[in-house]
Amino acid sequence: MEEAQAIAKLKKGDIRELEALVHQYFLPAVRAAYLIVHDQALAEDVAQSSFIHLPEKIGQYDQTRPFRPWFLRSVVNRAISAARKQNRFISLDHTQENGHWQATLETLNGYTHSLEDDLISEEARREIWQALQKLNPQQRAAVVMRYYLELSEQEIAEEMARPRSTVKWTLYAARQKLQGLLRPQHSTPSQEKKSK
Repeated sequence: MEEAQAIAKLKKGDIRELEALVHQYFLPAVRAAYLIVHDQALAEDVAQSSFIHLPEKIGQYDQTRPFRPWFLRSVVNRAISAARKQNRFISLDHTQENGHWQATLETLNGYTHSLEDDLISEEARREIWQALQKLNPQQRAAVVMRYYLELSEQEIAEEMARPRSTVKWTLYAARQKLQGLLRPQHSTPSQEKKSK
């Protein structure tokens, strides 16, 4: 209810209500941006920029629909633009060497439950991040919108201003690439013998 009140007041020009939305959505915004730009500082810049421009864009928001997907779509769009402008494909090895890897994981994934879960989750996340890094920004954006924001293919097509068939192909190509990148790491010894 607080969110709806904050949005209603923000639509009337009360900028103070932005603080409540920043408090609630900053971390998800950084996560969504990071999935595309693979750079923590740039992801934070994208999130901040999205909030700075929110007061001028809030008039376009339909209050009968959920706010979170609407707002995070704008973050994803800004992240795509930032990735294109910066042409940044930061290596995960680079971030790990500089000590940012663990902080990034904690930021992106919040808390975990046990040490064993932490180790398994960190290994799985590392494999997925390494695979995601090899997708182009449009593929990453499509994957983020489909599986993180849970948008339909039609909604993604509208957001990316592309035909639905292009979105379907982009998602298909991204899934195929991810499968190819992740499959060798998860094959069993018997599968490896069969493939030889």
